[in-house]
Amino acid sequence: MQRLTLLGATGSVGRSTLDLVTRHPDRFSVYALTAHRNLDALIGLCLAFRPEVAVAADAQDAARLHARLRQEGVRSEVAHGPEALCEVARSSACDRVIAAIVGAAGLLPTMAAARAGKRILLANKEALVMSGALLMHAVAESGAMLLPVDSEHNAIFQCLPQQGTARNGVSRLTLTASGGPFLTRPLDTLHAVTPDEACAHPKWKMGRKISVDSATMMNKGLEVIEARWLFDMPDECIDVLIHPQSVVHSMVTYADQSVLAQLGNPDMRTPIAHALAYPERIDSGVVPLDLAQIGALTFMAPDPVRFPCLRIALEVVRAGANAVVLNAANEVAVAAFLEGRLRFTGIAEVVDAALQRTSGPDPYDLESILATDRRARDIANAMVIGTSTTK
Repeated sequence: MQRLTLLGATGSVGRSTLDLVTRHPDRFSVYALTAHRNLDALIGLCLAFRPEVAVAADAQDAARLHARLRQEGVRSEVAHGPEALCEVARSSACDRVIAAIVGAAGLLPTMAAARAGKRILLANKEALVMSGALLMHAVAESGAMLLPVDSEHNAIFQCLPQQGTARNGVSRLTLTASGGPFLTRPLDTLHAVTPDEACAHPKWKMGRKISVDSATMMNKGLEVIEARWLFDMPDECIDVLIHPQSVVHSMVTYADQSVLAQLGNPDMRTPIAHALAYPERIDSGVVPLDLAQIGALTFMAPDPVRFPCLRIALEVVRAGANAVVLNAANEVAVAAFLEGRLRFTGIAEVVDAALQRTSGPDPYDLESILATDRRARDIANAMVIGTSTTK
């Protein structure tokens, strides 16, 4: 019986993970559930799974959560705030930590789990984007295990040799992307994209921030950075390819030019099930893949004009520039777009402007990383305020 701490329980990864827990009650139980904004959903999950600990965003939400759980006879301990997230991530009472908090907010608890030597199911790409060297050092030093849950990185992990990466004949990694909802939309109409349109992903059911990142393809730029650290591969050996059917989740090319690919229906339960039970395989509840029904699989190179966020992210990777600033500015710009304060095309403009105003490589200690993140957010917020949605 593996006891799970689920950081970000109410999001799409959290819900998929808990579906697998329900399917395999003999293998997995819930130690801790955490959530930030969606308190009602957290209450519902606590009533269903009765964790030992539940973590809310702040004291007010914690008080409401505590009162409701006691009313229903659930005795879960209730905590709140960033330190409580770190505590449940490093607790000796849990075996595996599912790091599914979106954005920079997931960095500290993920780092806490790494330093405690946990098996970490990583769905929070921003943690590696912000602190790749530091996080990987913590994993190596503590003996933790980092298992990727992003479908692309999990696919690569499944296609790699057991012993590692380039030293075993791997020459290239190819991350696939659906292209999002605007793959064929006329370029001159992208300025008018609404948040609901951007969040209507054609293949995946995801949260709103991640859906916007998919629509801009910033997510692929962040995933290139994540893959560089996860698999110890030079950035020039990592490619991005658009694959609208979202059946081939990524590919690995070997020195003899063999290409291994991992295929499956677009459902996050597949990579989560793989990481939860690794090295075993368990039933995920996913519909079997029917290639005859799909009929054809197509691929194309991404257009840098249509997807400027991807272009900017890859420039950051190639130049060894500040990925902390890239991530922070993108989070600010996406939030502003979702709130109706910034046009869709303004996301790339804000990110580019923030990078232009910040020089130097990524910081390598946690305090400097967090300081750079705060400074970049201030710059990006100022850019948003100075950018009219009517432009």
